[in-house]
Parts: sequence; C-alpha cells; structure tokens
Amino acid sequence: MVDQALRTLTGYADGQTRLVETTLPELSKLIEDPSDELVNDCRYANRRQFLDDTRLLRDALNRLVRGVLAGIFDAHTTIDVDWTAPIQSLSLSRLKPLGDEAVAIALACTSSWGRGVREVTDPNQLNITIRDEVWLQLRLGPDAVKSFDADLRLSRSEGSVQWCNMHHPANFEAIADAGSQSSMIARDLAKLASTTIYHGIDDPDAVPTSLGPVAHHAITEWACQNKGRALWKVGDRQFRVQTVLHPAERALFDTNEALAGVSS
Repeated sequence: MVDQALRTLTGYADGQTRLVETTLPELSKLIEDPSDELVNDCRYANRRQFLDDTRLLRDALNRLVRGVLAGIFDAHTTIDVDWTAPIQSLSLSRLKPLGDEAVAIALACTSSWGRGVREVTDPNQLNITIRDEVWLQLRLGPDAVKSFDADLRLSRSEGSVQWCNMHHPANFEAIADAGSQSSMIARDLAKLASTTIYHGIDDPDAVPTSLGPVAHHAITEWACQNKGRALWKVGDRQFRVQTVLHPAERALFDTNEALAGVSS
C-alpha cells in the first residue's frame, strides 16, 4: 500500500523518467484522502474498506508529522547530502528537547541512511558506523530491535564495522517486557559483538555474571579507579586496557567540560 502510494507521488506509476522527491506529509495526505486510482491499485472494493484497513498506518504517519515530531519530517531536506564524503556525522542534540521518542525515531532513520551510504560506496571500501544512545532506538519495539540485530549480523558480509555505545549492560535486558519478542532478541545482541568494552561500573549487580569473578573485579574496582580504564573482551579473551588521550584529543573530546564550567 505504501509502495503504491509512493509510486503515485513520485511519478513512477505514470512512467515519468525523472522521479519527484516526496515527503511524509504528502504520503500521509494521500492515504488519508485516497484517490479512486489508489484504492483500485491496492485492490480494495471501495474507499471505506481502504480507510478501515489503513487506520493503524494513518495513525502512525500522523504521529510522524504532528505532535512532538512536528517539524522533523514536514518538508524536503534542507541540506545537500554528499553520499561519497569520507566522514559523515549526524548530531541528535537538537532533538533532545522533543523527548526520547523523537531521538529514537531519528536513530532508526539514521540506520536506514547508513544502509543507503553502504549501497552507493565501493564494495571494497570499509565502512565504520558509530552509534550512540542505542538503547533509545531499541525501545521503539520489535521492528527496531530486528533492524539493529540485522545490522550486526550482516556487518561482516557487507564489509562494515558496527560500533555501538550503551550506558549500561542491563540496557539490553530492560529494552522491553520480560518474555517479549524484543527482549528475547535483545538478550542475544551483546553476544554478536566480537569485541566488548566494559568501562568502570560501580554497581556490582550490573556486571554480567557470565564474565567471571576476575572480570567482575576489573570492572567494578580497577576500572573505576582511573579514567580510560576498561576491560576489553575480544572473543573469549579478556584484557585490562588503559587508554590515554593526546592533549589535542582531550581538547576536542572533554566530555566533562560542561561540568567544569569551561567555555569552548
């Protein structure tokens, strides 16, 4: 149904040689007020049947263009995206005032955007995708968890490296209600990582028991004693690692700058 609506809006259905870029509000409007042609192309007996069957879809589209998400998907992209740039970074800081839902949806969109980048780059080019606040995206539900799971599983075949930041090991366990599909998939996500880095955690109960007592002590005691310390788990092997920032790096990546009251 969405595919057919997009074909109509872009001109693909009419055989146009140059497709028109469309927006979510235009898609929402067409499905809210479908043309007779769209109803017929989607093989519905009448308009009423079409509207009854698309109620959930229309509600979902309305949430993307109205309410707390208004202004994010309302118009065409205002910047030119260079798909061949060596480094591309997206900051979600301006979305934080809109709440976790807006940030989570933006993260999901970023995942799709990242796949698009991989599709247009040289097959032999190594792509590194770094994700922050991953737990927000995973709270969107089973589809978001499945999408993230697929990115991790297919990274090797697609020639990409997935770097994901989580605030707490328990984030995977707390993504959804116990026993739900999202929760069951999430429990296996951490196992897909070839390398896992555990920085200092002062809560002993938060450290996975499967790591063993030596790793438990390294994370809850040793790593908490100094910045940059972490337990690196590479495959089945564990290492205590102390990372040190170069002065130039410290000036760029001082995450405590705001707390220290230092102006940039």
